[in-house]
Amino acid sequence: MRYEFWLGLRYLLSKRRERFVSVIAVLSIGGVALGVMALLVVLAVMSGFDQDLQEKLVGANSHLSVESPEGIRDVDPLLRQISAIEHVVGVSPFMVGQAIIRRPEQAFGVSVRGLDPEREVRVSKLQDYLIGGRLPKAEDEVVVGSELARSIGVTIGNPLQVISPSDGKLRSMTICGIFRSGMYEYDIGLIGVSLKTAQQLFGLPGVVNGLAVRLDDLSKATELKHRLSAELGSAYVVKTWQELNPALFGALRVEKIVMFIIVTLIIVVAGLNIASMLIMIVMEKTKDIGVLRSLGATRRSVAVLFLWQGCIVGVFGTLLGLTGGMTLSTNLNAIVNWMERTFGISLFPPSIYYLDHIPTQINPTDVTMVVSAALLLTLLAGIYPALRAAQLPPVEALRYE
Repeated sequence: MRYEFWLGLRYLLSKRRERFVSVIAVLSIGGVALGVMALLVVLAVMSGFDQDLQEKLVGANSHLSVESPEGIRDVDPLLRQISAIEHVVGVSPFMVGQAIIRRPEQAFGVSVRGLDPEREVRVSKLQDYLIGGRLPKAEDEVVVGSELARSIGVTIGNPLQVISPSDGKLRSMTICGIFRSGMYEYDIGLIGVSLKTAQQLFGLPGVVNGLAVRLDDLSKATELKHRLSAELGSAYVVKTWQELNPALFGALRVEKIVMFIIVTLIIVVAGLNIASMLIMIVMEKTKDIGVLRSLGATRRSVAVLFLWQGCIVGVFGTLLGLTGGMTLSTNLNAIVNWMERTFGISLFPPSIYYLDHIPTQINPTDVTMVVSAALLLTLLAGIYPALRAAQLPPVEALRYE
């Protein structure tokens, strides 16, 4: 063991005349631990929401969509061509548009999705999201979201009037199923009808907007997009599931970065505490520094001695924060449930947040980034006090001793 490390550790653990320095050391360790713990929990929750949102979006939609501005009339050859590509596990034609549904004294604007029920199960989880009934097969059947059904007071078997946007005619349909995707936007504003019914509603017989494509590996979406774009040419537009919701995922990325910067300020404050503590130790140990220099210790050794003290505080605080952050992130839902039972409050009402638990995901990259940032900040905090101690002349240090 190098004597700089041993002596630095002894300075930290030994009883001092200035007990205030010991208090600052404890506060510094606690500040680093609190900052690291808060960062880990925040990033775990943000990553959890990101993953939860991704699963819901991919569940209600396909991984890729192949569309044409003029619509696609001859679907079968394109279906066979795309189905033959590696990693493609499902292809289904679709049609989307806007319409108005009518109930007595009520009218709602909704998004209409025309689908092929036999192929739809291969490209989305709409079938799995059904909480009752089935997907539409007949021309007069419609499946609606759970929030929409609750809002207009309908259930399976009830009639539903849909106003065609192409000619304004009223079309009577029967609700054959109700789904819950977990995305409020879909559950309140999406209805599904058969592909032929959608073509009639929009006045486009024999035409579809595009093809929904599902892959065996979601991470290959961008790679397959470029391949499809090259094979199909400029007549078709290929989009990934992320490109269908750019604003949403862009906002999540910005929020995650901003939260990281804000919470990192806790570690910055803890780093300033470390700097203050080391400066006070330098002032307290002026005589010791003079003795060390007179015995032959180099300026580098003195600087390393005080840098070690800052690093010890930083490492100890980071380890405490890492342990606390991982524990809290893993058991966050249990803690929230205990608080709700104990205090009789609902921290995350399902009717508002539309979730029954707090999604968390511990990302190894985030953990590495937080730990590295904490150690770097605590190291930087110790540089100035270490340099001040190293530059202290031995004669000046011992002049009044």
